Amino acid sequence: MTDNSKVKEREEMAQKILKDAPKLKKDDEFNFACQPGIACFNKCCRDVNIVLTPLDILRMARRLEMTTTDFLTKYTFVPFSEEQKLPFVFLKMDEENEKRCYFVADEGCQVYEDRPWPCRMYPVGQASPSGDTGDEEFFFMMQEDHCKGHEESKVWTIQGWMDDQGVEEYEEMGKLFREILLHPYLSARPLDPPHMEMFYMASYDLDKFRQFVTKDKFLKRFRIDPELVEKLRSDDMEMMRFAFRWLRFALFGEMTIELNEDLLSEREKDMVKNKIKR
Repeated sequence: MTDNSKVKEREEMAQKILKDAPKLKKDDEFNFACQPGIACFNKCCRDVNIVLTPLDILRMARRLEMTTTDFLTKYTFVPFSEEQKLPFVFLKMDEENEKRCYFVADEGCQVYEDRPWPCRMYPVGQASPSGDTGDEEFFFMMQEDHCKGHEESKVWTIQGWMDDQGVEEYEEMGKLFREILLHPYLSARPLDPPHMEMFYMASYDLDKFRQFVTKDKFLKRFRIDPELVEKLRSDDMEMMRFAFRWLRFALFGEMTIELNEDLLSEREKDMVKNKIKR
């Protein structure tokens, strides 16, 4: 399957889910278990389209003692099509090993504590319809033919499953990222290439973004509390929160970061005024 086909398949699946999937709430129940001994164990870890969130990339990179830049280069790819409004990062499969995930072994996932959001939630899916549909966020069940876990007797609620899988740590960053993805600005106009690159760096390559925002030139241009600057140098979660603030400023013109107006040209001051009006 080509990279573009993966994007199209993902978009078609999303539309089908929004249209056809039963909408589950957090207190709805389902049967599921996954452990060694089940006939399908590890089969779901090959030839799959796993879209990574910013926190997925950060946690897996840190688990492997890699920079986010190196992790993205070695283990991910970004398919492109003319219809795309934003770049999405997919996890590479090992083409020389039955298209298995690079991180799965016979005994299971080797990065289990830091596994990506889709793997963590499976078989539960979470849908966040765009604001113009009138639909609210809901959950749905993924029931694939190869998966025998649904035949097990263990009963979960959606909320119980999320608690067990450690999803709470992902909720803050997931919410902030979805607010970017579903922003009305993006439904009205596409981003140009420089802004696409900015979105990619700030969202996914946190180590490269840290280099960008901790340079003297950047820090002189924006008024950022010195205590926050020190946190940004070493605190990944603080840096990720700041990255989402920056995207709202850089992409949508929201004044989420204060400019040092003493250093601005008259043209730039006019641009700031226009942004505030928006």
